[in-house]
Amino acid sequence: MSGVMKRMGMIFRAKANKALDRAEDPRETLDYSYQKQLELLQKVRRGVADVATSRKRLELQLTQLQKQSSTLEDQGRKALALGREDLAREALSRRSALQQQVTDLETQHQTLQGEEEKLTLAAQRLQAKVDAFRTKKETIKATYTAAQAQTRIGEAFSGISEEMGDVGMAIQRAEDKTAQLQARAGAIDELLASGALDDSSGLAKDDIQSELDRLSGGTDVELELQRMKAELAGGPSSQQQAIEGGKGQPQSQQQPQDSTRFDKQ
Repeated sequence: MSGVMKRMGMIFRAKANKALDRAEDPRETLDYSYQKQLELLQKVRRGVADVATSRKRLELQLTQLQKQSSTLEDQGRKALALGREDLAREALSRRSALQQQVTDLETQHQTLQGEEEKLTLAAQRLQAKVDAFRTKKETIKATYTAAQAQTRIGEAFSGISEEMGDVGMAIQRAEDKTAQLQARAGAIDELLASGALDDSSGLAKDDIQSELDRLSGGTDVELELQRMKAELAGGPSSQQQAIEGGKGQPQSQQQPQDSTRFDKQ
């Protein structure tokens, strides 16, 4: 059972991978990756800004503490000048505590300054990588688009694309239907001519007229064939000789009849 489940899982993953590969557009994937890199670069820059802000705040606090330390030192001197050693000791004690805070803040300031420099350098390197990726991305997209267009043109010329295949099938179906209709029309004409089917329009010829038309058409063809043979032989056709002979014969027959008439008179 475990083996069957593993096999089904493998088949499902294979089909899902194939479907994803068919649906995936490399240009969209590159744009998405570039967008993610821009978001990462924006986060790094925001981190640099946050560190710089913290550093600036420490600098302001250091400035303020240094001013307070100077003030306490002046107060201690004035107290000693006035013979108030107790006030001078209190002022120096407070100044010592402030000096410890100044030392801690200076240490934090140095740490933040180092982090800021590291983040700034990382942001610059990331910016260079993002710019290089953008150039490479546009190059790959242009190459992919050109290859895709060239492939479509080649498929269109070869007729293996889906669109051209549908057009070719439509043309083939139209030609088949046309040939079928032509064959049906010819068969109907032959059946009407042979008398197997009756023409309900009343325009069809009877069988006697059809036979006469066929015989007269064959005679015309034979006469034309004889004329062409005579022309190729270089002499007058037999038909023309027969016609000329037919024209001369009635004239020779009419002359004796006329002479007989005159003799009787």
